[in-house]
Amino acid sequence: MMENEIDPPVRRSLKQKLGSLFGFLVFVFFVATICQVIYYKYFPPFVSQKMAEEKWISNNKSKNTNLRYDWVSIDKISKNLQLAVIASEDQNFPNHSGFDFKAMQKAYKSNKRGKKIKGASTISQQVAKNLFLWHGRSYPRKILEVYYTFLIETCWSKKRILEVYLNIAEMGQLVFGAEGASRYYFKKPARDLTKAEAASLAVILPNPKKFAVKNPSAYISRKKQWVLRQMNHLGNKHLIL
Repeated sequence: MMENEIDPPVRRSLKQKLGSLFGFLVFVFFVATICQVIYYKYFPPFVSQKMAEEKWISNNKSKNTNLRYDWVSIDKISKNLQLAVIASEDQNFPNHSGFDFKAMQKAYKSNKRGKKIKGASTISQQVAKNLFLWHGRSYPRKILEVYYTFLIETCWSKKRILEVYLNIAEMGQLVFGAEGASRYYFKKPARDLTKAEAASLAVILPNPKKFAVKNPSAYISRKKQWVLRQMNHLGNKHLIL
């Protein structure tokens, strides 16, 4: 027998060991991620994955690296902002289980025709990718986004999902969350935001580095008026959680 040949029983033993190792790693992954999600059900994150990425990029570019992020409970965030982000980002938020399949289908059909529209990511999906995952477009990241979205919808209440979202959403260059954004743009705590101020923050969420709260473009001004109309409509339905 040649020296580099592996005896069949040895080969089977090696496969068994590799299979056992793989199974153990999968088990550790599920336990770790479930514990991670349960932890954040009760405790605020010190920093999100998105915050860490943006701070690292700013450090490398020698730009301003002051992170504006102050966690506050949802009771200290204006109802106006709670309603504004639902009106702007995910109007079916109280009803879906993490995924808005009708919105996904609409986005798919529109994009297929070559007409780009706003993405169909729900607030729950945005929490999953901003809190836990790196940013980018890849199948592994998307699969993990679906997995984490399922976990947080299973383990957290809708109120907790909205609370985390309002605290970690990017609202400017190194500006994260309702409290940080409110003090940065309006010099006041998040609990005192007016309807107009809340709508101004909500409309920049799709692209906070490009869209401006102060001196907004004509497009953002029109979008703000649309959000205000939606807020009035949804508010009459008692949509606040």
